[in-house]
Amino acid sequence: MTTKLPLEGIKAKQQKTWASGDYGAIAALIHPMAERLVQSADLSHGNRVLDVASGTGNAALAAARCGCTVTATDYVPELLERAADRARAEGLPLTVEEADAEALPYPDDTFDAVLSVVGVMFAPHQEAAAAELARVCRPGGKIVLANWTPDGFIGRLFKTIGRHVPPPPGIQPPPLWGDENRLRELLGDRVTELALTPRDMVFRFDSAGGLTDRFKDKYGPTLKAFEALGENGKALYEDMVALAEEHNTATDGTLKVPARYVEVIALVA
Repeated sequence: MTTKLPLEGIKAKQQKTWASGDYGAIAALIHPMAERLVQSADLSHGNRVLDVASGTGNAALAAARCGCTVTATDYVPELLERAADRARAEGLPLTVEEADAEALPYPDDTFDAVLSVVGVMFAPHQEAAAAELARVCRPGGKIVLANWTPDGFIGRLFKTIGRHVPPPPGIQPPPLWGDENRLRELLGDRVTELALTPRDMVFRFDSAGGLTDRFKDKYGPTLKAFEALGENGKALYEDMVALAEEHNTATDGTLKVPARYVEVIALVA
């Protein structure tokens, strides 16, 4: 009971954060992550699939294209509306339901596979979210995740933001979901196998400033950080540009930033 109320307050604030800006403009950049993850998961036609913290539906739609029966959940209804619009545009069957990743409204053993692409990792109560992933997946089914790593570009981006706008006390960093030891702690004996595969998602822009502007204007966490800083946001902007330049691998005057993440495939006990 000592942590419930603070976490609920944090969750409400998170909902407003992810509803701000235009997450779809960021989700479009990482669309290949979802497609690759679903192929790695080797789903079968007719599988019952749940996409947790689906956002605008990248992973849910990728699974639907494989002939799976898919439910996309998120606690931000505006994002689910975008997912539903995309499904209609492609003529894909998709169920969308507002739901909290820490309290999924489904019976035990409902799904053959439970997916999340850089989504569930942002749940403030990591242990509760991990338990829910396993609970709603049938024994022998798969938990399939794509998570940013602590030391990759996005992990370091969150550390950079945190130096300017400290996160709430007691909340563990979301990129810990990209650390194998932490994943083993979270999933524990709920799974019989756990495989992690490092991948890179390459962000391509004309310049470090171009990338920074996109995240500043469209990505909820950075947009809200700049709003909180007001006129003091210049230092954060400069740090984000420097971070992008540090990770730039392009040799033609443009920007190519590999962002490390891990594909996670776990078999439920």
